[in-house]
Amino acid sequence: MARKRIGVLLAQADETTQNHFMQGFLQEAFASDYDVLIFSMYVKYQQTNLRELGESNIYELINYDMLDAIVILLDTLQTTGLSDSIQKKIHDKFDGPVLVIDQKSPYFPSVMNDHCTPIRRLIDHLIEVHHYKDIVFLNGREAHIHSIERLRGYKESMKAHGLEINEDLTAYGYYVADSAKYHVPTFLGAGATAIICGNDLIASGVITECKLRGFRVPEDISVVGFDDIPISSMLEPPLTTIRQERSELGKCAYVILNSLVHHIPICRTQLRAALIERESTARYQAPVKKA
Repeated sequence: MARKRIGVLLAQADETTQNHFMQGFLQEAFASDYDVLIFSMYVKYQQTNLRELGESNIYELINYDMLDAIVILLDTLQTTGLSDSIQKKIHDKFDGPVLVIDQKSPYFPSVMNDHCTPIRRLIDHLIEVHHYKDIVFLNGREAHIHSIERLRGYKESMKAHGLEINEDLTAYGYYVADSAKYHVPTFLGAGATAIICGNDLIASGVITECKLRGFRVPEDISVVGFDDIPISSMLEPPLTTIRQERSELGKCAYVILNSLVHHIPICRTQLRAALIERESTARYQAPVKKA
C-alpha cells in the first residue's frame, strides 16, 4: 500500500513561528507514517517583486494528484490575491481534505490561534499591575489577520479601563525590527510610557531605537512583544512577551487533518497563550514635579 502524502503550503518555512509549527506537525505526521511534502519559498523581503515572483511560482509546481491531504498556512502568504487564488485552485482541482491555518476560509475548515485574548490580557496586566495609561501600539502588517486580532485586543482592554486610544499613535509596519525606526520618535515625542509591539522582532527594534534616543527601558518606557521567539530572552533588557505554543498548534493541526482523512468527528481544542514577564516592563512611576 502506498504511503499517504500530506502537502504543506507556506512561505518562509525557516522563520521561527513557521519552523515551530512544522516541528510539531512533522512529529505527529511521521509518527503516523505519513510522508510530508513542503512547498515554500524563502525570499524574506516583504512586498517586493522578487517575493511576489517566488510566491506566485512555487505553488504552480504542485501536482495535486500526488497528495492525499493539504495544509495551507495562509497567513504566511503576503502577495496580494495569492491566498484567494490558491484556495480556489485547490477547491476546483483537489478532492481530498484541506485544512487552513490561522485564517478563515470560504472553502475549507480552519484552525486558528487566539491573537486577541492574549493581547488583552497583556494590556490588562500593564494597566492593573504596572499602572500604565499612555500605552501605544506598533502593529505588524495592516491587512494581516494577526494584526487585526491583536489590535482588537488592545482596543478592548483600553476601552474597558476607560483609557483614550489615540489613533495617530496606533501605527502599522511589518513584522521586522526596521519598522521601529519609523514610529518610535513619534511615540516618544507624544509621551508614551509603554509600547506594545505586534511581535518580538518589532519589539527588538523598538528597544534599540529607544536607547539611541536616550530613553532607558524599562525605567523611562516599557516595551512588550508577542511570540516569545528565542532572542526575546537574550535582548537587553529581556523582553516581556506572549508565548504561543506554535509547535502545539502544529500537533493539533495534524490531529484535525488526520481526523478529516479518516472521517472522524473533530473535537474543539483551545490553546492558551502564556504571559512571559521579563525585565522590559517596570512598575510605572509618574515623574515628580519640581517645586
